[in-house]
Amino acid sequence: MSNVATRLLSLILLLQSRPSWKAADLCAELHVSERTVHRYMGMLEEMGIPICSERGPYGGFSLLRGYKLPPLLFSAEEATVLYMGANLIKEVWGQTYDDAVTAVTAKLDNVLPDDLRQEVRRARQSLVVNAPTALDYRPWGETIHQLRQCIGERRRVRLTYRGFRQDNTERDVDSYALTLQWGLWYLVGFCHLRQELRTFRVDRIQQVLPLEDRFVPPRDFDVRAYLASAMRFEPRYTVVVHLDATAAPQVRERYGHWMALTDHEDGSITARFEVTTLDWATGWVMSQGGAARVLEPPELAARVRQTAQEIIRRYADDAE
Repeated sequence: MSNVATRLLSLILLLQSRPSWKAADLCAELHVSERTVHRYMGMLEEMGIPICSERGPYGGFSLLRGYKLPPLLFSAEEATVLYMGANLIKEVWGQTYDDAVTAVTAKLDNVLPDDLRQEVRRARQSLVVNAPTALDYRPWGETIHQLRQCIGERRRVRLTYRGFRQDNTERDVDSYALTLQWGLWYLVGFCHLRQELRTFRVDRIQQVLPLEDRFVPPRDFDVRAYLASAMRFEPRYTVVVHLDATAAPQVRERYGHWMALTDHEDGSITARFEVTTLDWATGWVMSQGGAARVLEPPELAARVRQTAQEIIRRYADDAE
């Protein structure tokens, strides 16, 4: 019953969040069937919640205009989620949400009873979540803050952007979204220089100049769908490497979450993974020293051999 009560409360909050909801959208949010949504609506009506429903392709469910749920009380788990979520946002976004995080945690401290606040404090001390960033983004804190403001105001920006080949270009960009992918911040927007949607690594942005021009994002633009398409991993090579028993524990510890590892009786392993280029794979095999032997593809074995020979020649020259 507690699960049903939680969903009924979530349903009321969803209905309060916007004027009208289609049954299919509520199903997706609550992870229940459409029949269950209609059953929940009947239960809310029996409880005296003023639900309005309209049939047809443009119909949906809504709350009577002006109805508000009374102030909520949080459980220890719910309050912990709010605190930890606020702190994670502060770590990821830095100064952009610094004041908001301070305000929301102060409000929570003010409304929670003493015993519940103590319980939440113990939970926060034993459950720690760190921001999954690959770089220290404090030097780009002001850049992220400016971009967020321009996204909110739908203001075009002029970027001085350093490309992969270290060349700087000026680009006018309609900024649609900021996203954290694989530990790196990216700006997603329409680039007027290239006349197409592009992603820009924030740490390569040298300067941001907000412009007076405004823009309207395409109605059908979905940033998650775009990222899934634009940043999709398209492997070209399947790499297979045999590693001696001496290297196996470290490889399993550091890379076992994404490499396919096969154990052998002598303690050695075979690692299998896919890559788009052989650049990283060459460096990775070299980093394992004599403990690694490339089985596939032959192009990688040739590159490792060539790199090893170049290293030998360089150190031979130094010895002379």
